[in-house]
Amino acid sequence: MILVLGATGGIGGEVCRQLKKAGTSFRAMARKQEQVDSFRKDGVDAVLGDLDQPETLSAAMSGIDTLFLVTAPKPPQVAQETAAIDAATRAGVSRIVKISASDCNVRSKIPWAKAHALIDHHLRASGVDWTILMPTAFMQNFLWFTKPVAKGYLPLGAGKGSVSWIDTRDIARVSATVLTQDGHSRATYFLTGPETFDMAEAAVQLSQMTGRKVRYLDLPVPVFHTVLRLAGNSRWMAKGLIAQFSDMVAGHHDIDPTGEVERLTGQPPRDFASFLRDHRDAFVKAA
Repeated sequence: MILVLGATGGIGGEVCRQLKKAGTSFRAMARKQEQVDSFRKDGVDAVLGDLDQPETLSAAMSGIDTLFLVTAPKPPQVAQETAAIDAATRAGVSRIVKISASDCNVRSKIPWAKAHALIDHHLRASGVDWTILMPTAFMQNFLWFTKPVAKGYLPLGAGKGSVSWIDTRDIARVSATVLTQDGHSRATYFLTGPETFDMAEAAVQLSQMTGRKVRYLDLPVPVFHTVLRLAGNSRWMAKGLIAQFSDMVAGHHDIDPTGEVERLTGQPPRDFASFLRDHRDAFVKAA
């Protein structure tokens, strides 16, 4: 039995959909009773559990042999995921598949990159069998900028740096594959999209998709911070994104395409044009 954490999020939710479609036995964990009720109404085994309350995890992991671990980037991330790993160890879970990050490093200025590195070290030392998936930046992050794109500009502070952006649906597809296959013990996979492009090229593709001219604005840090806050990001998130784009991306430290998505699943990852077509309404209706 597989337990899916983050079952109400973008990646975890898609993992649940794919496992259900394949007829795989799994359980979804959610923090709220109405979320659990919604899963059960849809025919999915679901249980209450809260990573901020580790005492709730033992019951959620009863009868589980494989854990899918993914959490949102937030200040408590290290505490939350190490609590899940420790609870899984106590419950006798035999394998954990974890979503990490391609830029993780214990000395990173990017808070979630540092968090993932610390958690990955904890997982490897836990004694539980593991598989770690390290995706690059998510294409879905462009949805933060639907309103400015509708006004004709893409405001970021990324210089001329390029990224091998990946669609979160492809991360979920790899996750579902690895969760249901043998042969991935103690493996680390770097997941990317099929292409690398900078923000100027992203603006070109946004222009083609929306039918209106979109221009990339390479913003100074203070202005970029303001844009991120206006887009609804917390101060903590905005500071981390500035470090990510001004250092990792603008400094040309991102990784090139790896081909791992196709190797693991037999299907190539979605390109940016496909992502934009699938989310065209979000950009067009923001006008």
